[in-house]
Amino acid sequence: MEPVDTLICAAHVATVVPRQVLAEHAVAIAEGRIHDILPTHEALGRYEAREVVRLDRHLLVPGFVNLHCHAAMTLMRGIADDLPLMAWLQDHIWPAEGRHVSDEFAYDGSALAMAEMLRGGTTCVNDMYFFPEATARAALRAGMRASLGIIAVEFPSAYATDAQGYLHKGLATRDAYQGEATLSFCLAPHAPYTVADATLERIAVLAEELDLPIHTHVHETLAEIEQGKAQHGMRPLERLRRARIVGPRLIAVHSVHLEDGELDVFAREGVTVAHCPTSNLKLASGIARVADMRRRGIRVGLGTDGAASNNRLDVMGEMRTAALLAKGASGDAAAVSAADALEMATLEGARALGLEAGIGSIERGKWADLAAVELSSVETLPCFDPVSHLVYAAGREHVTHSWVAGEARLVERRLVTLDEQDLRDKAIWWRKRLS
Repeated sequence: MEPVDTLICAAHVATVVPRQVLAEHAVAIAEGRIHDILPTHEALGRYEAREVVRLDRHLLVPGFVNLHCHAAMTLMRGIADDLPLMAWLQDHIWPAEGRHVSDEFAYDGSALAMAEMLRGGTTCVNDMYFFPEATARAALRAGMRASLGIIAVEFPSAYATDAQGYLHKGLATRDAYQGEATLSFCLAPHAPYTVADATLERIAVLAEELDLPIHTHVHETLAEIEQGKAQHGMRPLERLRRARIVGPRLIAVHSVHLEDGELDVFAREGVTVAHCPTSNLKLASGIARVADMRRRGIRVGLGTDGAASNNRLDVMGEMRTAALLAKGASGDAAAVSAADALEMATLEGARALGLEAGIGSIERGKWADLAAVELSSVETLPCFDPVSHLVYAAGREHVTHSWVAGEARLVERRLVTLDEQDLRDKAIWWRKRLS
């Protein structure tokens, strides 16, 4: 018998590529990668595994990719709810950040966020925040895959004094963590309204030189667009286009308010949209035209945004909300199917980050970034279509296991790498400081 590290035997395996659900199949893992996918009875006869995990009531899926998050802001969950975006930012979030954000804040908030995400089946996060080196340390401690934003804004913070300083520090962090297999990087200008033209142009050059994605907020609100027109004489997306930001590297977060011509530009240039439906609803920013995007062939991944504006880091919830919103907004019940939503939550995010060769689907040779969802509870029975149940019936509370590169991060709902009591204690300590 051939030796492997782990054999995961599941009632159902949703591979994403190809779009299929395999009944009574096993995934064999060796050296962190998917070695084989085959019927369980064959796997037990062919492979001798150091560990056999029996998931007889579960659906095994690729680990979810959270395409847009501000992980450290989990420490500000619920700090200023029920407000529109700019009032929320200017009157509450930015002042709180000015008083409290530090390396310690970013580390503790990111660790708390990663615990929440791993418990919900998310194994990779694309993050944008100050002190990315602190988020890097938290990701390594959690054993979570992370794409870290080299953030840029024009205003000073505890992290840096100007855009040049932000980029310099972020690039130094990238250099310091270059050898970590679970970490990658994006250039992350916050938004057109916080970044000058010269900085955007510099970022476009760096993206080409370093072969990095660009992760930025785009057209989140109508007020943002009107402000851009008043200040620059054009819509913010046009500024990004003139700075040569718009292209296949761009991850355009939110993209709620796009005109037909702008959608055509996204399609032509190969832009990916990071769709954050819950945050958009909670901040009353609007409903993105996802059905129109998909009809044009625009890639759409899913993000939670930060817990301060969501208030959950729950990609399973985003799948359901995204599918339902697209149907309701378009009048087309097939606009985003359950299988579409699963692909948006996995492979589309991986593609946007340039990680699709390694994650996003259950295929031989890819990293074993996986999540298991139990489908035997009263809320999920009877089960006729496991993927449909994943999107429309199950919740993150049904996630029992998660793995990153074949290493268990969650087992029977218990975190393997993080101390939950320590995380609770830190969260309570920060609540007292922020109050």
